[in-house]
Amino acid sequence: MLKHFLDAKPLYYDEIDYTRMPRVYEKIKSSIQTPKIIHLVGTNGKGTTGRFLASALYSLGYKTGHYTSPHILQFNERIWINGSDVSDEKLEKAHQHLFTLLEQDDADALSYFEYTTLLAMVLFEGLEYVILEAGLGGEHDATAVFDKELTLVTPIDIDHQAFLGNTINDIATTKLRAIQNRAILAKQKHEDVYVVANKLADNHSLDISRVETLIDEEDMQNIEIISKELALAEYLKENLKLSIAALKRLGIKYKVENFHNARLFGRLTPLADNILLDVGHNPLAAQSIASTLKDKKVTLIYNSFKDKDYEGILRILKPIVLDVEILDIDEDRIESTKVLEAVLENLEIPYRNFNYVDNSKNYLVFGSFSVAEKFLKVYND
Repeated sequence: MLKHFLDAKPLYYDEIDYTRMPRVYEKIKSSIQTPKIIHLVGTNGKGTTGRFLASALYSLGYKTGHYTSPHILQFNERIWINGSDVSDEKLEKAHQHLFTLLEQDDADALSYFEYTTLLAMVLFEGLEYVILEAGLGGEHDATAVFDKELTLVTPIDIDHQAFLGNTINDIATTKLRAIQNRAILAKQKHEDVYVVANKLADNHSLDISRVETLIDEEDMQNIEIISKELALAEYLKENLKLSIAALKRLGIKYKVENFHNARLFGRLTPLADNILLDVGHNPLAAQSIASTLKDKKVTLIYNSFKDKDYEGILRILKPIVLDVEILDIDEDRIESTKVLEAVLENLEIPYRNFNYVDNSKNYLVFGSFSVAEKFLKVYND
């Protein structure tokens, strides 16, 4: 069974063999018919940009798939086909088929993400467009092995330094090297991203556009209408803008109604009148939320992986935070409570352990997909 097979693979790795996915895919690529692929790379906003675009394409009559990661509650969330998450039955059937294509040693050696990327491509056969979201990387990401119609680059910031590099220049270079032919850059926080893009475009004859050159006044009016209908936070408008720019770059006309079902759960999603949930987990996401909620004060339900800049995140969120309630998560990658408490004391942010939802408080649940998953399980119990 797929579940047992994936459970045997670790979700995270200290080192990654970047030659493995290209090597394995080369052996089986003639057996997998891939649709037109729109590749998504960047630090933040890949999930919502992809869902905006996939939903619009499907509404416009195209057979469309969307591959995103990680999931919050069920693995099926990662693979969306024509408006719905893939079923368990289709997943299992695709798993059995993929096993007939792969050599046993290769199936065993592939990482969790590498295997599920190939699994998604099996499920996407017969579609017209696929929005394929990179994991943490760019040129070496498992999703980078496929031929691409277009690459979309969401905002790039510091994250996953152990794999991508310690500077914006290094990280942008790694991510932007995934571009095969043409790309669109979302509005970037760091000028270095544009510098790297221009250099790559010149050296490799790439066609790289900026989102603002593709969006006109009518599009901006449509973005305001769609944002109001979907109750989008301000920072999500930039992701919507990139998805519309992609449609225009592909020569596909759209209408406002094509985005009616385009929200992706977990992106400043209201769970109740007093609870917002967001799966952001880095400073750029924290800045977007702090800007959106600048006139509010919330109790932050929080925890963090050890390798995240949680001190920087908490410093950014401090102006909107009354206090922090630490959500207990039993994972090896989670920072120890004592270390997190010491940081909160240093920042002079009151804290306690999370026990229950007090309906008289306004909450922001933030920190990672693991925080969202644990909170939802407790909240829905």
